[in-house]
Amino acid sequence: MSDSVLSGKGITKVFGFGDKKTIAVDHVDFDFHERELVSIVGESGSGKTTLVKMLLGLLSVTEGDIYFMGKKRDISTRGKKREYWKGIQAIFQDPFSSYNMFHKIDSVLLDCINMRGGAGLPRSKKIEMMTEACGFVNLKFAELTNKYPFELSGGQMQRLMIARIFLLKPKILLADEPTSMIDACSRATILDMLLQCRDEVGMMIIFITHDIGLAYYISDSVYIMEHGKFVEHGSADDVILNPSADYTKRLINDVPKIHAPWDFGKALG
Repeated sequence: MSDSVLSGKGITKVFGFGDKKTIAVDHVDFDFHERELVSIVGESGSGKTTLVKMLLGLLSVTEGDIYFMGKKRDISTRGKKREYWKGIQAIFQDPFSSYNMFHKIDSVLLDCINMRGGAGLPRSKKIEMMTEACGFVNLKFAELTNKYPFELSGGQMQRLMIARIFLLKPKILLADEPTSMIDACSRATILDMLLQCRDEVGMMIIFITHDIGLAYYISDSVYIMEHGKFVEHGSADDVILNPSADYTKRLINDVPKIHAPWDFGKALG
């Protein structure tokens, strides 16, 4: 395995105080590597999204340390946080809440170019880069220019988010249920684009999902999360084909098997 790009020791997030406190993430350890595709799998409320927000620096860490590129993460100032965001970006499940709807698509893409140090490039070069990024996700920049995000479909907005990643070229992409709001055909296309982006840009991907079947299909490594803890982790084959935790076994058993008869009486009973 290549060098570690993101790791954590004892990462914990507590909301509230005293009797009303909630431990959303409970002393988790992890070590993610270059070009690796990791899935964090768990049901709603397991702590997945809270962990993602801490990794992005959108939520403070109650306890523990996060290391980025082998060094302890420092996002204590606005400038340091912006520098950190050059190396780590996210795609969220709800594209409608991921954009400032008052900013045109040109502005969204230009911000990415500027963040990567391209503010001084000629306008023609920036248009070329935006056109290439849109083409990567099967969109035409000429048809998007001067439009606002709300003028696009949900699927187009998801594609545009991947175009942003293509321009930013981060070391790490956090994909939090990025295909949950789109149809099955578009879902496969989006997943293929993410995998292609990993190969072309060389980034590692952390895929957040409740779908253990999908995690097995796309992942190198899988972490199973229950009640804020990692109850099991390892290679996709080890975790899915030879699970040791009861929670993992239940997640696998809950996946419908097309070739087997479904017992609706048991499900309804």
